[in-house]
Amino acid sequence: MTTARVSAFKAIAEIPSGFGPSVAAIGNFDGVHLGHRKILDAVISEARSSGLRAVAITFDPHPERYLRPAQSPRLLTPMPERLRLLAAAGIDAVVVLPFDAELANLPAHEFVSRILVKALGVRGLHEGQNFRFGHGARAGITELKAMGAEFGFNLTVHDPVHVHGLEVSSSAIRTLVAAGDMRRARWMLGRPFSVLSTQARGRGIGTRLLVPTINLAQYDDLLPAFGVYVTRLIIGGRLFHSVTNVGNRPTFGEASFAVESHILDFEAIEMDETTPIELQFLFRLRGELAWPKTEALKAQIFKDVSRARRYFRRVL
Repeated sequence: MTTARVSAFKAIAEIPSGFGPSVAAIGNFDGVHLGHRKILDAVISEARSSGLRAVAITFDPHPERYLRPAQSPRLLTPMPERLRLLAAAGIDAVVVLPFDAELANLPAHEFVSRILVKALGVRGLHEGQNFRFGHGARAGITELKAMGAEFGFNLTVHDPVHVHGLEVSSSAIRTLVAAGDMRRARWMLGRPFSVLSTQARGRGIGTRLLVPTINLAQYDDLLPAFGVYVTRLIIGGRLFHSVTNVGNRPTFGEASFAVESHILDFEAIEMDETTPIELQFLFRLRGELAWPKTEALKAQIFKDVSRARRYFRRVL
């Protein structure tokens, strides 16, 4: 896992006086996918060439979780992972605006004057074609260009990114992950979809992982569709090939949801229930099935492991 650091301000009041001038982009950046990376790369390029700071402005919680909680999506990247990916992209600072009643009701012109101009000293701004902001999302690119002319910053508008004929967006990637289509999700993300977590508590594992199976702790954001996947585990900087089941394990009677990974190239390692784990989903082998007997399940597991090993031989 990349450990690049980035300055993160969790309120406008935290931004030091005289922080700017800067070049910025505003967005949710869920997934920090190839579309985001195109915009972020442009922000960084302009900032470096002009001797300015490169800034990403994002929101916590996701605006949909505040405005429409019942319909809000599960996210590709919770905030700690989003900050890690933004840092890895080369951004100098991230402003995480609390999305609350005050921000939701802030008019677009005041958002620009208070946050972009006064707090950040923005000289250049980069956004996608569909960007909207301000109270009720009433302002868009046209209004933002006019405000740029008023306040003295340049706006660069970027076309969508397409991969294999598919338009890249966070919502499209969420749909692919939810369907278990890890290949197309990887195309759009530019990397495997991954989950950062720890191991499940209460399993008596202690300070060493001594068995080749590991269960993830409860995870509240987006997971792939129920099924069996070829995966990779990164534990303490060590990478292991694995096969992962996401689902309710119906063969064993009462439903019991788990994300359970079987490590193929296992060796005992030092870890405890706080050790960070990154689980990368590479390819879906099959859906989850209820088997009539445990013997049938064991036979299928051997087949799954064999297919996973063939997958790794092909890609390595």
